[in-house]
Formats: sequence, C-alpha cells, structure tokens
Amino acid sequence: MRISIVVPVLDEAPNIAALVRQLGPLVHERVDVLLVDGGSTDGTPALAERAGFRVIRSERGRARQMNAGAALAAGDVLLFLHADTQLPPDALRCVETCLIAGHEWGRFDVRIEGRPAMLKVVAALMNWRSRLTGIATGDQAMFMTRAAYAAVGGYPDQPLMEDVEMSRQLRARSRPACIGSKVTTSGRRWETRGVWRTIFLMWRLRWAYWRGRPASELAQAYR
Repeated sequence: MRISIVVPVLDEAPNIAALVRQLGPLVHERVDVLLVDGGSTDGTPALAERAGFRVIRSERGRARQMNAGAALAAGDVLLFLHADTQLPPDALRCVETCLIAGHEWGRFDVRIEGRPAMLKVVAALMNWRSRLTGIATGDQAMFMTRAAYAAVGGYPDQPLMEDVEMSRQLRARSRPACIGSKVTTSGRRWETRGVWRTIFLMWRLRWAYWRGRPASELAQAYR
C-alpha cells in the first residue's frame, strides 16, 4: 500500500519549515509528498523545492490543485492535507488499518489550535457532526483509495464546499472511517475573523449550499 500526501499551497512560505518537520520524515519508498502551488507570490515553490519537496504548479483553486496533485501522485492511497494542518504521529498506520479493514475513505478528528477557548467547542462540534452525517471537511485530512477517488471523478471544480461535495459523492459509495486520532489545524481564520462571526458564517453558507445555492455565489460571501 503506497500513500501519496497531496498538499495544496498558496502563499504558505511561513509554513514551509513546519511542513518539512512534519512530512520530511514520512517520505520513504511507500510514501510520497506532493505540494501543489496555485500561483504563490511569496516564494513558496522555491522554498519548498529547496527543502526537498516535489512541487507541482497548477491553476489556483483548492479543488483544482488537489486534482492536479492526484493526477501525478504515485500512490494507490491519496491523503489530502491542508498546509496549516498537522497529522498525528500514528496517521499512516491509522489510514492503513482502516483501508485494510475494508473502508474506501475516511478522515481524522480535528483539534483547532489557537487562543480562544471556544475553538475546543468548535472542533468537538465538527467531529460530532462529521460522525453523524458522514460528511468531512478538508481540515480533517480526508483520505481515500485511488479507486474511490476515480469512481467519483475527483474533487468537483468549484471554489467552495469542494470537500462537502466530495464527501457526499464518496458517502454514496460507503460511510467514512472516522479516526479518533486528531489532526491539529490552525485557528487563524477564526482568530482573524472572530470566532462567533466565523461560526455563523460557515453555518449560513452550509445551510445555503444544502438548499441548492451555487458554490460560486457562496464563495463571494466567504471572501
């Protein structure tokens, strides 16, 4: 079982050192890491290449970047990781265990790193909702077999909610493996915009998406 870790990046120069510390030790004959740059202007690609990462250039857009990485990945298992998210130490073992048990896809529980105490509640609600609905978010480091990825046609080419739509398509095939080991993701968007404001915004956008509003319209509201 070979695992490819695909990381979409855009102006992530400050996070390259952390990515090296996290992902560098994982690279061996059964794991490869691909950083997919969507047009950074802060030197991210050069820094990543100097650090030894394989860097792919792509059109901007998280879904497009992840699909571009998947197209060139060598693994028969694909793990999609946000640049500001850190995997737990047992991540690869957990993924392999789930897939050997027969799951086609899955995600991790999440912990949100940041000062506001409310972020613990946000993370707990995200994990609970995901277990209840079978819908994952990109912050939860979604993984899947290449066969499952191909069967649903990859990530939909849309500017927002690509993770939700991907989960829907995969859920139609099978329920996800929900790994209790936690990935740690940055709370910067909650801290920058305000925790409560971000919570209400995301609830409103998800509700509108569920009601059929196009992702392109919702992306404008998100920005």
